[in-house]
Amino acid sequence: MKIGMNLLLWTGHVDESHVPVLKALKDTGFDGVEVPVFDPSDAAHYARLGGILDDLGLQRTAVALIPDEAHSPISADAGARQGGVDHLNRVIDCCEALGAQALVGPWFQPLGVFSGEGPTGEELERCAGVHRAVAQKARDAGLVCALEPLNRFECYLLNTCEQSSAYLERLNEPGFGILYDTFHANIEEKDPLAALNTAYAKGHVNHVHISENDRGTPGRGHANIRETIHALKGLGYDGWLTIEAFGKALPELAAATRVWRDFFASPEEVYTEGYSYIRQCWDEC
Repeated sequence: MKIGMNLLLWTGHVDESHVPVLKALKDTGFDGVEVPVFDPSDAAHYARLGGILDDLGLQRTAVALIPDEAHSPISADAGARQGGVDHLNRVIDCCEALGAQALVGPWFQPLGVFSGEGPTGEELERCAGVHRAVAQKARDAGLVCALEPLNRFECYLLNTCEQSSAYLERLNEPGFGILYDTFHANIEEKDPLAALNTAYAKGHVNHVHISENDRGTPGRGHANIRETIHALKGLGYDGWLTIEAFGKALPELAAATRVWRDFFASPEEVYTEGYSYIRQCWDEC
């Protein structure tokens, strides 16, 4: 098991100015960090960042999004779908330059865009076409691909583990799996632990976000974090447990994730208490 920290708590674009934060995370005990790759226009930037992380002894995963409807994998517009392929190809190039082990996140539709209905078979198949177009490139880059089902207030294509497992079976591409997030599962799953067990038994869970019910400090809310970690250890999970918490540092992300108030006293509280809580939960069973 490896403990990671999603850097969106501080920024959507990690650079040399964040070295003090990265050093603090390493000193706390983190095995690695999750780097947002929201601007994939400069792979050389991520190569430089990868060198910094190597020097600090931090492994890394990457998180990506679909930026807008002009790059939407589910669009009826073939040009927009090709835009999605092009965007994801650039993201993969940046991940390879970064030395990332995994590419995770909801990179299947733009966030906050809704049709007024649930996903159609046509939308799911369009999305699968885009993901099939980039799957080999991702494998060649050595990336594990983890798609993150989000709550229904942020997207509509994939909200639950069951939907995500059905999509993976439709997609039928090795290396693709589910990012299980304790925050989203707390909202969408009738029984979060049963959903985790079922998806894991199918071999679909390949990344995990530890996120509190208010997206604040892990262990200070009521999401089933302790129970989730116990279940994962019992199942033999040996991947990343990555803390994801959001504050108001990024106005656009704060607006998208409905962060109107502070959920923690400081980022230091989130990563120090969060790390200790994950380690405690893992070691006690």
